[in-house]
Amino acid sequence: MTMRFEPTEEQTLIQKTARDVATRLLAPRAAERDRSERFPVEELSELARLGLLGIALPASLGGAEAGTVAFALSMIELARADASVAVAVSVTHMAAELITRWGTDAQRQRHVPRLVGGEYLCGSFALSEPQAGSDAGALTTTATRTARGWRLDGAKQWITSGSHAGLFVVWARTAPLGAGTRGLSAFLVERGTPGLSAGRPEEKLGLRGSSTVPLVLDGVEVGEDALLARPGDGFQIAMTALDSGRIGIAAQAVGIATAALEATTSYVKARVQFGVPLAQHQATRATLADLATARDAARLLVLFAAWKKQSGLQFSGAAARAKLVASETASRVCDAAIQLHGGYGYTRDFPVERYLRDARVTRIYEGTSEIQRIVIARELLRPR
Repeated sequence: MTMRFEPTEEQTLIQKTARDVATRLLAPRAAERDRSERFPVEELSELARLGLLGIALPASLGGAEAGTVAFALSMIELARADASVAVAVSVTHMAAELITRWGTDAQRQRHVPRLVGGEYLCGSFALSEPQAGSDAGALTTTATRTARGWRLDGAKQWITSGSHAGLFVVWARTAPLGAGTRGLSAFLVERGTPGLSAGRPEEKLGLRGSSTVPLVLDGVEVGEDALLARPGDGFQIAMTALDSGRIGIAAQAVGIATAALEATTSYVKARVQFGVPLAQHQATRATLADLATARDAARLLVLFAAWKKQSGLQFSGAAARAKLVASETASRVCDAAIQLHGGYGYTRDFPVERYLRDARVTRIYEGTSEIQRIVIARELLRPR
């Protein structure tokens, strides 16, 4: 199987479309969205209109069917302009992919076109709970059978886009706690379902244009058709979702690192110290060289993981490596960007402080860096 190092004509077109809309629509108001914590409603609607919410999804369901590499390239461009918008796109795409893979034909036809077409505005992934983050086996939200389907009761935490999502993929326990991860199931719950409510958005360090909320499920009644796959399949569904989601978040991290590197390169060319631009100092050049090399290495890992997934190959380890390296690199690049800006970098007059705040969470969500190392080591130690 041949691996290309240059994007195809279709991938290039999608990348250009994402860059154009990111430059025109997202970048100019990114700082304002960060300050006001305004959710990007209009921006997501425009991305849906341009087909950027369903890049890798089947054309029969409203997607572009352009593959995971094109999706990763578009995510880099969107995050380069505003990481808050990019994460909403990533989670929406992840929810739609889950339904495409695990759902019935009726579930696919009902939900996927609404996710990628903007009718739902965006989607949410409701797995984490106040006492169950990386440890999904500790999840306590319950799903109890009723005469008409299921009743969901419990609480969720850290739900991206939860205050605006039109559809939630919700994990709940259909077997006793002692069953661990074998007792988990996944359900599709639409916004407005009685008993489903979102709490006050978290006051976050970064990604302030993306809402992150707790969810309460208080006697949420759903039909049998809300169950995704079979009872007990929930953990497997979640793990496949996280494998794919890690590619999106890794691409987001590369986009943030790219923005920080570009801003810093421009700054050091213009900023004069000791009679010459900072860019002429050897120490500055060495730092920029290291940052650019690290960013490019992370980008290649992201595109390699995307290529493996798109090619139908096993990609869990590749996705974990991409997520680990890209997220750690983004934090390193953004921290160095502030250092090269000096005192100005610590102010809101320049965007690099926002980039650092936005980058930090990429080492936490979709699996912490520690979890990625567990996944990578497990793959290395698996019997051959």
